[in-house]
Amino acid sequence: MRLNLTLTGTLLAASLLAAAPAFAQGSGSATLDAVKARGVLVCGVAGAVPGFSLPDSQGVMRGLDADSCRNVAAAVFGDPSKVKFAVTTTQNRFTALQSGEIDLLVRSTTWTLSREGDLGLLFAGVNYYDGTGFLVKKALNVKSAKEMDGATICVQPGTSTELAISDYYRVNKMKFTPILIQDLAEIQNAFLSGRCDAYSTDSSALATFRATQTNKDDFLLLPEIISKEPLGYVVRKGDDKWFDIVRWTYFATVAAEEMGVDSKNVDTMLASTNPDIRRLLGLEGTLGKSLALDSKWAYNVIKQVGNFGETWDRNISVLGVPRGINAVWTKGGLHYAPPLR
Repeated sequence: MRLNLTLTGTLLAASLLAAAPAFAQGSGSATLDAVKARGVLVCGVAGAVPGFSLPDSQGVMRGLDADSCRNVAAAVFGDPSKVKFAVTTTQNRFTALQSGEIDLLVRSTTWTLSREGDLGLLFAGVNYYDGTGFLVKKALNVKSAKEMDGATICVQPGTSTELAISDYYRVNKMKFTPILIQDLAEIQNAFLSGRCDAYSTDSSALATFRATQTNKDDFLLLPEIISKEPLGYVVRKGDDKWFDIVRWTYFATVAAEEMGVDSKNVDTMLASTNPDIRRLLGLEGTLGKSLALDSKWAYNVIKQVGNFGETWDRNISVLGVPRGINAVWTKGGLHYAPPLR
């Protein structure tokens, strides 16, 4: 009997071992090991949205999403320039991440149950709390989305915006005609040319689009925000360590703002006696080791890219978009970092 139990236990252990996922050697993260071996982080962005990801006159990708990618590169390499930006569309962004073509997706992508439950993805953090809105020309003479029964609305297919509009019109017993256009520039031109009555997407994108128009006062962002659109960092399921790295990099930028640590004073803060600041900057504890990173991982992010408030001001505030609920919790917003300890 004892022999049979021993044999059964051995066979069970062998079967469990065979069924277990193959964990990466080294860091404990297959993605991190691949990124380090390659020498660059490949990050998926939109590449055409002012304030989020858009090349400047020198061809350098700028924006909140672009800087979110740089945050992770700074944490991993100690160098935010070690990132390759891969321009993705609303239709191929998830496939690019699932296939391993990109290591990380930061493309104004909404966190939803179906995307985590069905697509094998995880949202590691929210860099912008947003919502679906409507932009119209003032000449249309409407002040509310509820005045747009029968309207034609330009929207990108395959987005949560498309579903949000359908739900809104259904609830309010109204009808609309969608004008589905994939290319961002084309959909914006369609709106400007009068092909549709309204342009709908995340209100942040509408606000930044309006701000870049020379005749911006001719456009009106309607007051209704018809959905919740938490946008942020997306990774593949199955690599918990990489998920931890991306998530806690975001939290580090928020914690830094909460504690008043920024790119300008971070070196002075190295002399701080505050234990939370000392752990954040790698002066005490083993937070870096817990993430398979250097002890200065968060210091490098803050020093070279900035805290969350700095990246917001650099990319979003300059477009005239109020911070609102995207402030840190100490200032009435939703951004909140769990303890880094």
